[in-house]
Amino acid sequence: MMLNARARIIFMGTPEFATPSLRALVEAAPRTGWQVVAVATQPDRPAGRGRQMVSSPVKQMAMTFGLPVLQPTSLRKDPSAVETLRSLAPDLVVVAAYGLILPASVLEIPTFGCVNVHASLLPAYRGASPIAAAILDGLTQTGVTIMLMDEGLDTGPALRQATQPIYPDDTSVTLSERLAQQGAELLVETLTDWLQGSVAPIDQALLPGEPSSCQQIKKEDGLIDWNKPAAYIERMTRAYTPWPTAYTYWKGEPFKILSAAVLEGESSPGRVERTPEGPAVGTGKGRLLLRTVQPAGKRPMEARSFLNGAPDFIGATLPSGLETSSN
Repeated sequence: MMLNARARIIFMGTPEFATPSLRALVEAAPRTGWQVVAVATQPDRPAGRGRQMVSSPVKQMAMTFGLPVLQPTSLRKDPSAVETLRSLAPDLVVVAAYGLILPASVLEIPTFGCVNVHASLLPAYRGASPIAAAILDGLTQTGVTIMLMDEGLDTGPALRQATQPIYPDDTSVTLSERLAQQGAELLVETLTDWLQGSVAPIDQALLPGEPSSCQQIKKEDGLIDWNKPAAYIERMTRAYTPWPTAYTYWKGEPFKILSAAVLEGESSPGRVERTPEGPAVGTGKGRLLLRTVQPAGKRPMEARSFLNGAPDFIGATLPSGLETSSN
């Protein structure tokens, strides 16, 4: 198939990761003839201490471009939302971290299908948290895949892929920023060829690597088990930035560990001791040097500064997993 008329595109996305792709589509319009006819994003949600309603980053960007915004709560259970999409007669739907499942009734609407910007080298890390999962697993490389969507979870054929290094100090924030920009650039390049009929979909079974999946991150995922190796817990501090953060409990209150490093030497899991570099906690293998912490009700601070007001932190035993402690 080759599109001769002007391509009508519906964009679907929600978080910051999706905004570079939306911007890239809008900015490519004058030279490509594409037209973003609408943007779908998740409904506004309460946020912050005041629980005020906040629009998604994608909605905020769409409004600056003057684009119509759709905010269905569901596409599976709301036939009217599907009919609204159908009435827009899109040639293509572009999806980037939308957060809602697209049923068959939506997938079949656009002539050129639904194209997804996914933050992994598929078939690895299908699912909701590929960036955090790659950091947590200690990978040194990940990437983005531009894929055609089917009814499975990130199982559709790939159109293009590009690799991205994972640096030793990368957090989910820093890696996401690079992948988002890389994905936006690859998206425009891929769509140019896809709409002209010059790129062929590749079944994921023919791609390198084994299929794997990752789940939606939950708050309890950030709870530290000190029996794990220090290297793994250090990766938690980066993978779970900015949410839910890696955390433990001290004196019965949540205690966030925002940045850390691995130290040689052994100590009892959870046991806090003083080192020349700062406080360190024993783990199942090695020790974890605490660099930046956030006690309950306080702002983030250097771990050594925290000790000035809490000298009894040294010698405490921090609980593992769902245990509680009065230390």
